[in-house]
Amino acid sequence: MRARDKVAVSALRATLAALDNAGAVPLDAAGPHGPALEESPVGAGATDVMRRELSECAMVDIVRAEATERMQAAAELTSPAHAGRAAQLREEAAVLLRFLDGPGAA
Repeated sequence: MRARDKVAVSALRATLAALDNAGAVPLDAAGPHGPALEESPVGAGATDVMRRELSECAMVDIVRAEATERMQAAAELTSPAHAGRAAQLREEAAVLLRFLDGPGAA
């Protein structure tokens, strides 16, 4: 990463965001919708909830889905005008797939 590999940085940032989003806890539809102001929680972190803990298998599935999404998007970009973007998407997918190959591959 020190060489500022823009392709790898782009792929990893998007994948970290996908992993972070996967850990989000869904809103409880049955819960109260906007308590009275005097009943609302006060203070830093008063409304924070624990995030879901993802298993290693779930994380691998998310990374694989991100790589697959990039490969599919690259395949859809058939116009010569989009050749550069398609190549970048393929490179990003390759970066992500290297992380799935094993501990020594990344």
